[in-house]
Amino acid sequence: MATKTVDGTGAENGTGAKTDEEQTAPEAEAPATGEAPGADSDVLDDDERTEDPRDAGSGDFVDPGVGQGAAAVVSAALGIVSLTGSWVGTVASARESLMGQLQTSQSSSVATMVREGYGDAWNANALWAGLFALAALVVGVVVLARPAFGAPGRPQAPWIKSVSWAGVSLGVIGLVLAVLKYTDVLLGLPATS
Repeated sequence: MATKTVDGTGAENGTGAKTDEEQTAPEAEAPATGEAPGADSDVLDDDERTEDPRDAGSGDFVDPGVGQGAAAVVSAALGIVSLTGSWVGTVASARESLMGQLQTSQSSSVATMVREGYGDAWNANALWAGLFALAALVVGVVVLARPAFGAPGRPQAPWIKSVSWAGVSLGVIGLVLAVLKYTDVLLGLPATS
């Protein structure tokens, strides 16, 4: 395949090289408006006219699913804490045990010593477990109910629903166990008489 070029005198030499004038001449200048050549600004789709806040480049856009996902994880974590126990419940239990020992004397009956020393501590632990379970239940229900009050076109991610349901379930189980512990139906104090 032979290529033709024009040297400085205008004669063709067949090598394909361009003259200095041809190399420096711009092929096409873009319009001064900043648009691409051949672009018609009047013919834009609706998708091109609306700006997506994520494309604005400000970095301030936060996906609404992030908050819901975080709340779902918090709900599940609170449910687990209600079942396994918390630092607050342990401290409250130890405090009630100490207070019970201080309030009883050597001449107190065994039933009074057991109730004051251990029963109140057990109830304090059950109370805190119930509070954590109730918090897990409330947060989980709020996350599940959130799409009803949000943007109608945005469905909630399936993993958020799953984790929220886990939090609600753990909250219900923890609340039932806390009530059973507090009322001495589950693992009540031993009989002393």
